[in-house]
Amino acid sequence: MHNSLAARLTPFMLAVGALLTTAGFILAFTTAPPVNGATVDGVEMIGDTLVSNQLLFSQKIFYFHMPVAIASFLALVGTAYCGIRFLASRDAAWDLRARVSTEVALIFVIMVMASGEMWERFEWGVWWTWEPRLTTYFILTLLVMGYFVLRAAVDEPERRAVFASVFGIIMFIDVPICFAITRLVPSGVHPTIFRTDSGLSPDMLMPLLLALFGMMFIAYGLYLLRVRTAELENRLEHAKEILDEE
Repeated sequence: MHNSLAARLTPFMLAVGALLTTAGFILAFTTAPPVNGATVDGVEMIGDTLVSNQLLFSQKIFYFHMPVAIASFLALVGTAYCGIRFLASRDAAWDLRARVSTEVALIFVIMVMASGEMWERFEWGVWWTWEPRLTTYFILTLLVMGYFVLRAAVDEPERRAVFASVFGIIMFIDVPICFAITRLVPSGVHPTIFRTDSGLSPDMLMPLLLALFGMMFIAYGLYLLRVRTAELENRLEHAKEILDEE
């Protein structure tokens, strides 16, 4: 993307993302019911079961947790795409974009794990369980961290870019596995949101979609901002090398 266009788009993306996510979170805490059920004296009735307010509050984490998870997946799609483009062209600009996409993915991966831990504690009563979705996403987290370890371990730029591109493509393989594992292993306790009936009432679906699109805008805005910064850093480094040679 042309630098001037990216410069114009970056604040727009971040501003729209902030507005959408804020609107989604406000609706999640004001109009969206805690779960699909009816509230009775501060307690939620689901069938014949009364659920505590602590459990109901955990449902609000969902409006943050799911959007940042989808944003992390999309960022890793960018990593794989840029890696493929680098291997095809050997253009260092694509390696830079792959690295930045993974940096953005790492931010959202950390948010997914943090919010997921809170959700598990409130919803399931444990801090961790080796449930299929959690296990596959934990593996993805380790792979994202391993990507940067690999880059730090290889000094020669061309080899580093090749290894990182191949690793990024392999890392992406875990993304569709994470997304589909609740369907492949239906015995898992992690809920499945994207299905034919969505599983959500309209007043729950609207704040979720607002937060989801907001996080996508924020992720892309951060990507554009970081690409511009990284390109400036490379230019400054190149200028320093020229001055040193003189």
